[in-house]
Amino acid sequence: MSLNDTTSAAILEELRRRPADRRRILFTGATVVTMDPGLGVVDGGDLLVEGDTIIAIGPHLDAPDAVVIDSTGMILTPGFVDTHRHAWEAQLRRIMPDVDDLGGYVMATLAGYATVYRPQDMYIGTRLAALTAIDSGITTMLDFSHNSRTRDHSDAAIEALADTGIRAVHASMGPHFGDWDRQWPGDLTRLKDRYFSSDDQLLTLRLAALATDEIAGPALAYGPELARVAQELGIGVSVDAVFGTASSDAVLRWAKEGILGPDVTLIHSTGLTRKAWRSMGASGTTVALAPTSDAQIGLETAIPAVDEALSAGIRPGLSIDVEVALASDMFTQMRALHAIQRMRAVNAAYGTDRQPSRITTHDVLDFATLQGARTNGLAGVTGSLTPGKKADLLVIRAEDLNNMPLNDPIGTIVLGSDARNISAVLINGKPRKWDGQVLDVDLAALRAEVHASREYVLNTPAAV
Repeated sequence: MSLNDTTSAAILEELRRRPADRRRILFTGATVVTMDPGLGVVDGGDLLVEGDTIIAIGPHLDAPDAVVIDSTGMILTPGFVDTHRHAWEAQLRRIMPDVDDLGGYVMATLAGYATVYRPQDMYIGTRLAALTAIDSGITTMLDFSHNSRTRDHSDAAIEALADTGIRAVHASMGPHFGDWDRQWPGDLTRLKDRYFSSDDQLLTLRLAALATDEIAGPALAYGPELARVAQELGIGVSVDAVFGTASSDAVLRWAKEGILGPDVTLIHSTGLTRKAWRSMGASGTTVALAPTSDAQIGLETAIPAVDEALSAGIRPGLSIDVEVALASDMFTQMRALHAIQRMRAVNAAYGTDRQPSRITTHDVLDFATLQGARTNGLAGVTGSLTPGKKADLLVIRAEDLNNMPLNDPIGTIVLGSDARNISAVLINGKPRKWDGQVLDVDLAALRAEVHASREYVLNTPAAV
């Protein structure tokens, strides 16, 4: 077979014809970047998928009745994992590309546009964000859905994720401003029973909260009451707006209250004190960095806290945050973090005899895959190409104009590639992007819905 197997309509038709539980796919001859510490990079390797699961990785695998995909000249890599994105905002993309500060974002978006969103606007924005994530190689996305004005708003956001086929975490929170039904957090019980009854499904549930009451008052701020809700439901917690002195004090308080731990993710974590970081590291709390958000919106120090996280023994996940002012893809986050940290390291050592302590391309790819999965509570499911994990993977063309010749596969993924090089995306063993196109999307119809929703939101007075 040729290098063009992931452009073959016949192969795609054969894959889709077979029942999902009996589908076998054998990728052959690829450079397999597993991100599994025990497997590393396998040159000229094969990867076998059965149903929704990776079965084997190695040379010359034997797989009778498998659909064989010659992947010579390709890189296989785990799908990226986004640990924090406000997906409902997607029809407002880049509406404020030069946002001045957090206050500007909050007042325009959360105190303005958010207050007029209908359930259908939640659906459209969330679906657009999820489809765009798939297109750029993000196979798992935590949707920090903080505009749950009614039950119908929450339902619409969850159904949008389900309809795209992405692996996703719905992190539910009430709105910051405006009128809403005050159904949160009580409605989490209904959501879990209705949408999250199985542990073996693409969608999972978390409770979302803010770090302090500075922005939206005490009802949305993490503390013992919300921690108890999450514990009773058996779900994790994602805490946004974690930055500065007030959040540092909150972290120390949570540590004393015993409500930090591996099931809690602190987002941003910019400008925190050393004491706060020590408490986070000692408790096993996870961290989601938002490299471009911290830098562009100017959160506290405006410097992504990767050095602080690593010093505390925390390997962070990465996130997109708000598309109203930022890029939508993980390649941008990896490159931004890689450049910012290495700039800081060299600058700190300049004029001395110290050697700069730089992160590597392997580090940032680890953050964007395996550590992202761990941060989202899904490390046993996805984040690496490991036999027994779900088949969430990317097929990247290494011989495209901007990538050839392939000298270092991890460097090529992080520094060379972008969405145009992703020939195929599999989620749970099912093709979701093929021949460079996201599948099962009526783009014209989607475009009409997105434009109509945007016009409604922009032309309806804020309900504050």
